[in-house]
Amino acid sequence: MPQKKTGTPGGASRRRWWRLRQRWRMLGVFEINAEHEFYHLTAKIKEGMRASIQVTVDTPDQDTLTAEHFKAEESQTHEGCVMQTFAAPVFAKLRNSLAITEEEYMNSLCSDGYYLQFVSNSKSKADFFITNDKRFFIKTQSRREVKFLLSNLQGYVDHLEKYPHSLLVRFLGLHRIVIPNETKKYFIVMQSVFYPDERINIRYDIKGCEVGRWTNPDTGGKQIIKILKDNNFKGQYIELGQEKTWFTHQVKIDTAFLRDLNVLDYSLLLGHQPLHKDELAGKHSLADLVLRTTKSLDDSASYPPSVPLLGEPSGEQVPASRGSGSGPLQPTDDKGIELQDMSSPAKESRSDSELQEFNKHHRRLLPNFKNAIHVVDGTERRYFVGIIDIFTVYSLKKRLENFWKSICYPGRQFSTVSPTKYSHRFCQWIQDNSQ
Repeated sequence: MPQKKTGTPGGASRRRWWRLRQRWRMLGVFEINAEHEFYHLTAKIKEGMRASIQVTVDTPDQDTLTAEHFKAEESQTHEGCVMQTFAAPVFAKLRNSLAITEEEYMNSLCSDGYYLQFVSNSKSKADFFITNDKRFFIKTQSRREVKFLLSNLQGYVDHLEKYPHSLLVRFLGLHRIVIPNETKKYFIVMQSVFYPDERINIRYDIKGCEVGRWTNPDTGGKQIIKILKDNNFKGQYIELGQEKTWFTHQVKIDTAFLRDLNVLDYSLLLGHQPLHKDELAGKHSLADLVLRTTKSLDDSASYPPSVPLLGEPSGEQVPASRGSGSGPLQPTDDKGIELQDMSSPAKESRSDSELQEFNKHHRRLLPNFKNAIHVVDGTERRYFVGIIDIFTVYSLKKRLENFWKSICYPGRQFSTVSPTKYSHRFCQWIQDNSQ
């Protein structure tokens, strides 16, 4: 009688790796292995990034950024390429504000695992790469976009310091790689809005208009992630419950910042996944409230340490937590967080002044979750949200495009409009499609 072959640890590991690769393919990402056209480029990016990040590891943290930090440029020569790094101290500080250590950053961007190529229905001509753990996005940029970012980097940093829970995409590094006789590319490193993405079941790119804003959801059997658009979202809502007011208010603040930069054509990247029963139950626990309060305070040292987290003991109980945030809060004369019965669900009639200290410092109670800045827990779903593509300026070319589209689409809503009109319409869409 033939004996069964005993499985080896190596065989089990290979099977797990095969299943993971198959899953990646189903999700529209492809390994940039040695046979891929971008393998040489991404290998050089890793090499250059490792050396660049090591410089910041070896450099003391900058407590205060100066004008020179924003103008800083460094070049490092490697075998077969040159890597330029822009404003390294500034981006290091931004990473630190998100509690991303330089070691974590290096391990993700420079791991032995292949980068992944993101394949979508986006019209962008840029190349998109994702780190093997899907935590960080690498996107190639034009020289104009890089110049725009650097010229407005101080304002961007100031905005995030004032509004640490802003929905704007987080830029974490800016570089240029030169491979002689082959390519020259600027690229930016961003925190992925959709991280971790294992359970995200749908994704949208929202601009708040109608012309050209529908995508056929049928993939035709192709290995591609379909990013749906505004018209695909009709009849649906972002169901946030008490989080709606905070969310809509923060969108207004962020779009006002972009309007002042004369920017248009940005998008709200939106994905969601169902909340499990244990996650829904956990939102109303004392332990969850304490963890989320700590997380919300720890993400920036600028928050005054004297702010009371909980009121003085008075026999009252801790309130049910608010998913992932507080909603807009008006300052009152009360101190600390008003305490309520934690055994019952959050009540819609609860006072908006409940977390007034967080509101004073433009904060919300972050979820106890990775990538918390881009996560908002609604009534039944966990939403992944971020405002992306913030480099399009209302230039003469865009003004002419606006004139032409006004003729082609009279009375209809298209994306190329003035920044003031764009931000107003964008905010109105968020207001109308949130509950």
